[in-house]
This record gives sequence, structure tokens and C-alpha cells, in this order.
Amino acid sequence: MAAVTIRSELRFILNGKDVSLRDVAPDQTLLDWLRLSRLLKGTKEGCAEGDCGACTVLVGRLTPEGGLVYEGVNACIRFLGSLDGCHVVTVEHLAAADGRLHPVQQAMVDYHGSQCGFCTPGFVMSLYALWMTTPNPSDREIETALQGNLCRCTGYEPILRAARAISSYGGTDKDPLLAERETMIARLKDLRDGARVEIGEGKHRFVVPAGLDDFAAVLEASPNATVVAGSTDVGLWVTKHMRDIAPAVFIAGLDELKSITVKDGTVSIGAGVTYSEAVSVLAQHIPVLEPLIHRIGGQQVRNMGTIGGNIANGSPIGDTPPALIALGSTLTLRKGAERRTISLQDFFIAYGKQDRQPGEFVEAVHVPVPAASEKVAIYKVTKRRDEDITATLGAFRLALADDGTVAAITIAYGGMAATPKRAFAVEAALLGKPWTEATVEAAMEKYAEDYAPLTDMRATAEYRALAARNLLLRFFVETTSGAASAQVQRYEAA
Repeated sequence: MAAVTIRSELRFILNGKDVSLRDVAPDQTLLDWLRLSRLLKGTKEGCAEGDCGACTVLVGRLTPEGGLVYEGVNACIRFLGSLDGCHVVTVEHLAAADGRLHPVQQAMVDYHGSQCGFCTPGFVMSLYALWMTTPNPSDREIETALQGNLCRCTGYEPILRAARAISSYGGTDKDPLLAERETMIARLKDLRDGARVEIGEGKHRFVVPAGLDDFAAVLEASPNATVVAGSTDVGLWVTKHMRDIAPAVFIAGLDELKSITVKDGTVSIGAGVTYSEAVSVLAQHIPVLEPLIHRIGGQQVRNMGTIGGNIANGSPIGDTPPALIALGSTLTLRKGAERRTISLQDFFIAYGKQDRQPGEFVEAVHVPVPAASEKVAIYKVTKRRDEDITATLGAFRLALADDGTVAAITIAYGGMAATPKRAFAVEAALLGKPWTEATVEAAMEKYAEDYAPLTDMRATAEYRALAARNLLLRFFVETTSGAASAQVQRYEAA
């Protein structure tokens, strides 16, 4: 690999001004820096874990194709080290120089969308991101955009009325981010010097690799470093558990990890692809994954979190691994210049332990597109509908023979064991048998051989065991009654 230039400062744009920082800690959050160092107090601190949306700001980044996209993110769990080459926009940047409010802000005022006001900047920024891409959104699009924003005053209806009215105020031609887009693209391209960023030493060191090969070299040299992609989980290590993440390697800006390709019946997703980036392709080729993704966190979390990170983290309640296991996915792992491919189900060994060598990382996940004749369903069970951690998640893929017997079946669960895990005993009880209620009820007795769930704050062991069994029964009912083999949507549930 050619020699890499090393830069010892972080460079990005805040609102309209260039920022260069040399004294940055690996665990310094964007929220703390905005409020304490730049005194931009419009961005609020609420939960400090990416749930309430009070800290929402926009981060603009160049796409691999050379365009510019702005996304709402949670500043409370976004680290400064991940912002090299980005444009950070806070609520203070929206109003015009003469004091006129932005259409999003004016609509919130006119429709009484601000009550105590604490959550208002976050709502404004989320609606701003929506308005830029979808000037006339449907109610469902508005609700999806606001999944990650909590109003403590229960003022949702006025906020929805404001969201519906934004475009009636006009102003797209005068919007600062839309009017200056080409200029901002040029400024951000100027920040891309192809250098590796290295700041600090020892326990205070972090690195932003120059590219994918450089990342592989950095991690091979420092295998104990914390790899930070979207920080939707690592952020909580810092804000809630006070964990030391240094030395850290920030990879959110690596374009080489952002690819999504569809070839020979397989969707290959780079480890740096976020949920928001993946959802449209997955909706087209594997539609059953779309409603699952829309229930992963709020929009801000989906804009930051990556599918590769969800896998590499190895959490027993990660949402995508059970679904991807059921679909027969494989992983590409890389260490230095060497790559290997393994089955995703074999990647998870024990709690907190994956089949990953020191210095090795997840480079891509490859998801086979189910055959048209296969029946696939994913069910996520939580205490509340949106933005909640999984109690248990069941994923099913079924192929029936011409005589109605089970030709192939894969069942995987999250939240039922120390890792995402297949239900091998249940599968064996179904394979080759007629797909009937009697067969399914007999197979349900085999769950105890596959899983011994725990009790925690999300659910009791007894509830998990019962819910898991019943999800198989639900899958049977849906595949035999003509009901849609997908999760019940909010509007259907209502």
C-alpha cells in the first residue's frame, strides 16, 4: 500500500464556518462540544442515549456519487471524530440574517407546535430534514420522520399540523442548505485531502482512516482499538457506562464500505451502509426487511446505525442478525489484505464472542433473495411499537414441497439466548412433515431444547418462551390463511 499522509487535525464545517480542531478526545460528543465549546444552546440534552431527539442536528455528507445528503442525527451519541469532512447544521442556522424564521420554524409557531419548548429544536431539525427531501409528505412519512423525537407535553397533533403546512409557506428557493448546495459540495470536496487523521496518543488516540486499505492496516496494527461506525451503541458505552473507547477508529466516512450491489440473486451490503441507505434496495428485493428496519430506533438512529455494526457488535438482541440468518446470509471478513467468507450463523460463538480474529473486521454481508415460492416473515416483539429494544425477535423462511410437506425451513431468534440463534430442534421437528396445525403444535414443544431465555427489564423468561412459540403459530396461520406474512403495521393495529 502506498504511503499515507497523516493529518493531526479534524476538519469540518459548522453551519457556515470552517472548523479545525487539534485537541479532541476520542469520546467527545458533538452535543457537548456544541453546547460547551461553541455555546450553541439550541441543541438540547435530554436522554443522552439517542432516544428522545432533543439533540437532533443535521449532518451533511458527500455521497460516493458526489452528491450531498443531509440527515438528522443524535448529537448526544455522535462523536466529533466521526465528522471529518462533514457539514454540521444546528437550529441556529435556519433563520434568515434579518431574523425571519425558516418555514419549518414559522409553521411550528403558527400551529402551536411548541409547548414547553424543550423538544422543539429537535422536532424542527427532523422536520427540516424531511421537508428538504419530501416537501409534501404524507402523514405516515411525517410520523416515520418523527419516530425518534419525544414531546413531553404530548403536543403531537399540533406538530403534525405544522408538518403538513410547511410547504404552504414556500421558501425552498431561499432555504440556506438548498440555495448553497453547490457551494457546500465544493467546500466539502476541498476538505477531502486523502489524508489519515490521527489525534492524540496512547489512551487518548483516535484515527480516521484515509480509506478502506488504510483502515485494514490501522486495525491490524492496533487490534484492540474500538471500531466506531454509527456509534448508536458505542455512544451509550460512553454516555451511560462511562467506558473508555480509546484508541478509537472512526469509519463512518469510508466510501468503500458504502456499496450496495445486487448480483446473481444476492444483495451485498457494505459494512458501513446505514439502515436508511439500505432500506430502499432491501424493500425492492427483500420486502420483508423493510418494516423491520422502520422499527429499528428512530430516524436519527437509522441515519447513523449500520447493518455491519449491528452484526459485528454481536448483541443477542440485535435486530438484523436473526433475520439475516434465516435468509441464509454470509459475511466477508477482512484482516489486512486477506479476506474470508463464513456463514453468518457461524459468526456468533458465545455472548460477547464472535468468530473474528484480532485485527479482523466485517467488510460486507451477503443476503440471498428468497425464491418467489418461499414464505418469509419477521416478527419483532417489544413493549412499545416504535423505537424500542427487542424482547424477542423471530425470523422464519419456509419452502413447501408440492405435496404440502416442509421441504426446507430456517428459524432464527434474537433475545432468546446469549447470541442470535437458530431453532435447530424446532426445524428438525418440522422438516419433511405436512405443514399443518398439528405438526406446528408438536414442533412448539421443541423450543425448550433450543432456548433457555433469561428474565430482564424487557421481558421475563416465561414471556419470551411463550411469545417465541406463538410466533411460529402466527407464521403458520399467516402462511395458510392468506394473511400477509409481515408484521402488523401501525395503521392496521389501530
